[in-house]
This record gives sequence, C-alpha cells and structure tokens, in this order.
Amino acid sequence: MKIVIDSYIMTYMNIDFNFLLFLTGVEIIAIELKGELIMQLCKSWPISVCSWSFQKEIPEIGSVMDALGLEHINLNISPAVAPGGEAYLDAVKSQNWKVSAGMMAFDYEDYSTLDTIKVTGGVAPDEHWPASGEAFAKAAKITKELGSDYIMSHVGFLDHNDEAYAKKFYERVRYLGDAAADAGVTLLMETGQESAEDLKRFVETLDHDNVRINFDPANMILYNKDDPISAFKKLAPWVKHVHIKDGIRTSIPGTWGSEVVWGEGDVNSFAFLKALEEAGYQGAVAVEREGGEQRVKDIATAVRRLKTF
Repeated sequence: MKIVIDSYIMTYMNIDFNFLLFLTGVEIIAIELKGELIMQLCKSWPISVCSWSFQKEIPEIGSVMDALGLEHINLNISPAVAPGGEAYLDAVKSQNWKVSAGMMAFDYEDYSTLDTIKVTGGVAPDEHWPASGEAFAKAAKITKELGSDYIMSHVGFLDHNDEAYAKKFYERVRYLGDAAADAGVTLLMETGQESAEDLKRFVETLDHDNVRINFDPANMILYNKDDPISAFKKLAPWVKHVHIKDGIRTSIPGTWGSEVVWGEGDVNSFAFLKALEEAGYQGAVAVEREGGEQRVKDIATAVRRLKTF
C-alpha cells in the first residue's frame, strides 16, 4: 500500500509520521514529500536506524525511512562485499541516505547460543583468517565511499585469561584498525560478551587512534555481562556511535536475555539517554531491533520515544 501525502498538509493537521504508521497498521508506507526531510533528532543527536533491523530490500527500507522521516541509517555493508555487491551499492546510493556508520558482519557467525557466538564471532576463528580481515578492509573502503567516518563490527570474543588467544586477538584487531585508517574511517567495536572493564582494558592497551566503540546498552543485558549505564560511563571516552536497543536480563545463566521494544526493558531508557547527555556524547543514536514480529512498528515507537526525550 502506498500513501501519498503532502508534508505541509501533515504539518498543518499535526499528523505525526510515526502515528500514521501505527494507525494504519501497514508495514510499508511511502510518503511523497514536497518539501525536504527535516532531520529527526533526539536532543542534538541524529536519529538513525539499523538497516538489518527491517529484514527488507533497499527500496522497501527506503519507503519506511521516508514514512518515518529519517535520513540517517546504520548500513549493513556486508552485502556490498559479497558477490553481486555492485547492485546493492547502486540501490543504496539511489536513496541519498546519510550513513551514520557502516556495519560489517560475517556469514559464518552463529548467534544461536552464547557458546556458539563465542567461538564463531568476528575475526577470531582461525579458519576464516586472513580472509575475514581482507573482507573488512574492503568494507571499510566502501563505507568511506558512502560518506561515513565509521565502520562497526562484532570483532569477536575478548579473553584476557588465555595469553595466546589474547595475543592473536590484539594483533587482528590492530590489523582492522590499520585497515580502517588506510580507508579513512574508524573501526567501532560492538559491545558484547565482555564487561565494560575488560573492554576498557582492551582499548587502552591497544591504544589505536582508529579503534573506538559502538555502545549497545541492550547487549550488556542480553549477554548478562554488565549494567548498561555504569558500563557506558566507563567507556564514554571511546564511544562514537550508539545503538538504541532494550532487553530483559536472563534468569538462567549461560542463556540469552530477551530483546524488547526500546523503553520496555531493563536498560532504563531515560537514565541511559541522560547519561549520554551528561557525558557530552555527540554521535548518532541508531535504533536497532533484531527480534519481534512487528519490527517497523517497534522502530517507529523507538523513534517517537527518542524524539520526546
């Protein structure tokens, strides 16, 4: 279904994009604007959204982005590196999005359990190195071509207790940081299976100008590793991009927590955004939704709640 509405009429009638999306219950809505999109903000932070959250092709994502009034996107770069990547890039470029950050994931990663992602995540698996590093380097160059300064990735499980593994891990992340620097971008490590203290130790020890952090508050809960607000405060000097995601902590050790709609979990969304404000955070806030059956509606809800902060 396509709805064509003059943006000025919507303004005059005080109709909100997100409310229209909710009211119709239609998954895809395209809105033809006679004026230019106004940047959607949470305080001074551009509101972005993760492209993979939609589970849709680029043209459909573009329709939803228009409906939400969004122009910033946290873009999955992985398809651009895969065979046929040129067509994907052409589709992306036709949207005229502002890429808040690129995202590089690997097709061999297995998120089915905490144990499987521990051994398959990022650049840690030996059987996929150095190909994984080379793919990241290519993705970093594409990210720069799309006008973004950042490319993020779950680089892998951090373990300081295994000396040989830690040495390998430091070397590989340094390679990624060098590749990012060569491309003119910065690698943002996704928060995940490590505590804030462990990640702080890692970035301080690595001491690489092109390795920083994308902070995901829900991951601290989903992996059951830390409190998101205190964790952010420890890592704030390195945080350049933030995911807006919420979750409920598991009651069974060794299992995943549950992802929920932003503002309905254990993150404490108001306190988290207040912590960003107090820290002087200046990057984008990118809505990420990786669960649920009504992702577009859930994303719209998150955007609306961000705008009212």
